[in-house]
Amino acid sequence: MELVLNQRQEQSLTMTFQLRQAIELLQYSTYDLYQYIKEKELENPLIELEEHTKDFSSEERFTSKVASSSSSQQLIDFIKNNDICMREKIFKEAKLLFKNKEELQLLHYIIYNLDDSGYFLIKEYEPFNETTIEQGIHLLQQIGPVGIGARSLQECLLLQVTYEFPEEKLAKTLIENHLDLLANRKWNEIARYMKIPLATVKELYDFIQTLNPKPFFGISNESVEYLNPDIIVEYKEGNLTYYLNDGYLPEIHFNNDYAGLLQEKDETSKYINNQYTQYKWLLSSIEQRRSTILKIVKVLLEKQKEFFAEGFSALKPLTLKDIASEIDMHESTVSRATMHKVIQTPRGSFDLRLLFTSKLETADGSSISQTEVKELLASFIKNENKTKPFSDQKIADYLNSEKGINISRRTISKYREELNIPASSLRKEISG
Repeated sequence: MELVLNQRQEQSLTMTFQLRQAIELLQYSTYDLYQYIKEKELENPLIELEEHTKDFSSEERFTSKVASSSSSQQLIDFIKNNDICMREKIFKEAKLLFKNKEELQLLHYIIYNLDDSGYFLIKEYEPFNETTIEQGIHLLQQIGPVGIGARSLQECLLLQVTYEFPEEKLAKTLIENHLDLLANRKWNEIARYMKIPLATVKELYDFIQTLNPKPFFGISNESVEYLNPDIIVEYKEGNLTYYLNDGYLPEIHFNNDYAGLLQEKDETSKYINNQYTQYKWLLSSIEQRRSTILKIVKVLLEKQKEFFAEGFSALKPLTLKDIASEIDMHESTVSRATMHKVIQTPRGSFDLRLLFTSKLETADGSSISQTEVKELLASFIKNENKTKPFSDQKIADYLNSEKGINISRRTISKYREELNIPASSLRKEISG
């Protein structure tokens, strides 16, 4: 066996800590970046932060709303409401109305096991039995709102009819026996089973629509969330201007107490020099992030200028790749830089990614954005004959033939679901 020594040259990219840091910071929201900088201050003795005085003028631009499960948690600064918990308020009312100790214990158990919509969905009733729980739910109706404590939608609606509209006997029968048919809009079947005309079915449906399926929505502790926009776009003297909303980020300074150690030749000096490298890379990464985002926003405003005047229906087809080509960057860089970013505009505050929309081809060879197609779809369904709503296939045929948009039934179905529009069978209303 002969041993041979070969020499070859290879090129490879090593993911250094600094490169990873730059990539990581690029996809941070400004609020996440603030938290990251604070962490680095604790890790690196060379970093000194100078916090800015609170800017109340910029704080007025923040968009506040009630916290919800669909929110982007990393964009939110929660401020707890100091009001008394709503459950406590209800139980205080119960103590004013009822004096029996056992009844109050039962009501306490039910009230503090209600979900956010006011339903009592506990399956195991220890230490109570089902009959006792039912008695407690009926006691709870005296406090209100009526329907609170129900164990199902059906029970919730029945409680409201029983306590507030006892004269609506047909509505009670419909809810008790045919709620599934009502949900699926099987009007003819309801009329046949209940032996009533379609006109009466319509009256019952319209009445049941007035009942509240979530009798105490928001019963949990409320918290106010603030969406802190990363980019702000405004009209000034008729022109669009933009800037990063990063004025609240602390200024990063070098701790001069360690300056003398940079020149030493011992183990401490090695550590200090390493920390100094991290300090410089942090400054560089933040500036790179800032520059990249501003470049992207500049092109976005140029490409989507009609949107700021006319709204989402005026969005043009635009992809991450289009922007990447325009500013001579890799598509993955643009993708990271636009992640987790909220843009505040004269049209409202929303995820920056909403300004990107893919395209569909039209019969004349041009293109139309998905957003515009969704607007057309929503408008078409809004104006359809509700007694004979169009199927997804018929809508696709209409857009193909009348608007020249090449779109399939499956795409229509997908867009409709994204718009939270029910299928045609669930949009059907009773004529007359």
